[in-house]
Amino acid sequence: MSTSTTSSSASTRSRNPLTAITRIPFGWQVLIGLVLGIVLGLVAAQMGPVAETEANPDGANWLTTTLDTIGTIFVTLLKALVPPLIFLAIVTSIANLRGVTNAARLAGKTLLWFGITSLIAVSIGIALGVLTTPGANSQVSADSAEASSTQGGWLDFLTGLVPSNFLGITGSAGDDGSVSLSFNALQILVISIAVGIAVLSVGEKAEPFLKFTGSALEIVQKLLWWVIRLAPIGTIGLLGNAVASYGWDAIGQLGVFTLDVYVGMLIVLLVVYPILLKVNGLSIGSFFRGVWPATSLGFVSRSSLGTMPMTQTVTERMGVPRHYASFAIPLGATTKMDGCAAIYPSLAAIFVANFYGVPLGVTDYLLIVLVSVLGSAATAGMTGATVMLTLTLSTLGLPLEGVGLLLAIDPILDMGRTALNVTGQSLVGVIVAKREKILDQDTYDAAARTSFQAIQAEQKAEADAVERAESDGATAASTDASEATDAREAAGTRA
Repeated sequence: MSTSTTSSSASTRSRNPLTAITRIPFGWQVLIGLVLGIVLGLVAAQMGPVAETEANPDGANWLTTTLDTIGTIFVTLLKALVPPLIFLAIVTSIANLRGVTNAARLAGKTLLWFGITSLIAVSIGIALGVLTTPGANSQVSADSAEASSTQGGWLDFLTGLVPSNFLGITGSAGDDGSVSLSFNALQILVISIAVGIAVLSVGEKAEPFLKFTGSALEIVQKLLWWVIRLAPIGTIGLLGNAVASYGWDAIGQLGVFTLDVYVGMLIVLLVVYPILLKVNGLSIGSFFRGVWPATSLGFVSRSSLGTMPMTQTVTERMGVPRHYASFAIPLGATTKMDGCAAIYPSLAAIFVANFYGVPLGVTDYLLIVLVSVLGSAATAGMTGATVMLTLTLSTLGLPLEGVGLLLAIDPILDMGRTALNVTGQSLVGVIVAKREKILDQDTYDAAARTSFQAIQAEQKAEADAVERAESDGATAASTDASEATDAREAAGTRA
């Protein structure tokens, strides 16, 4: 092949737009997706609605429909992987503790710190709500009040813990005769914990099952990584549809509430978390540099469970032992929600009370704290916090129609809520590891800000190393067997 042909081929590859895109750091891809989403959303809003038809009852224009479809597909892909991810991650994480002497102590300390951080977060949310009275300063119309179809009450919450079947899957029939399936993340969580404990009880006989679940978890996480790679595109659809459907008017009408939620989350993220790190003798800079990939991915994916593999990876990279990180992070992804289950529902409850003129007393605020600390598992790690909000409202006896007042800006708020959730999950893992003296301090102190691509490359290198080790082991075993056979044959010949 001539030099000119080689040069031409290389030039063609360098001009390939797909190759050029993949070279852009993942963080920049997400940022570009955010900007494009806002721009396309504003364009779609300016285009206005079209004539309503049977196929398009909402009258959405083609651009709004496209953005909605892109965002819906991305969230659907995440949801499709959630049931096996919950089951396999929880079972494997519990099994990973079987060789740890202080497993019960680690689990107890983890839950305790989940509760401590949630208590601090909900207190900040209540304080902001009392100071600003967001519902009294809102311009949102009462016509938008509508009870959510997805609701949570304490009775529903408790009965929902009991699995209706082993898979935690339920079906419902539509008016047209179609059947739709859905899953109950809480029930899957209960099933997973029960199976994990049973595995520990069975002991050695459960080893083949554990090998299967470990292998299956690797496969599901690989599939999830592929979906996560679509996050920049999903961001365009999710944010674009939110802007096109509600515009900036909705944010303006709920400006005080929106500001309260983000100010509360920033206080927790940039004040409370650093104080907790410093009190426990941990570097603030090392933590935020290390956790950044999970925080940014949580912001765009709006799913704690979808971000879970990244959260666990960055936590391990900060020196937390794998046997503990693989327990704490999956548990936190389903129960540790400083954004969705602490700050947001407390402010939302105060907003609804202000809007409807319902006075709240000390007992009501204590109930908000109780619901936030004990009921955070109701959010189940997926996008949105409607179940937790309705659980809080029903506990206080507030109108559930108040949920509809806040739905317009929920996608905008959910980004920040999820980013705070996953950051808090990693924080607790680091703090407990430090307090239990199992944190690799040198690795933590050396934590550096890294990219999505670097983490993937590191994981691939680790997998290749494991594969080579297994291959070398198999080769050595084969050599030993061959030598043993030759020795036996030689001995037989001499005989």
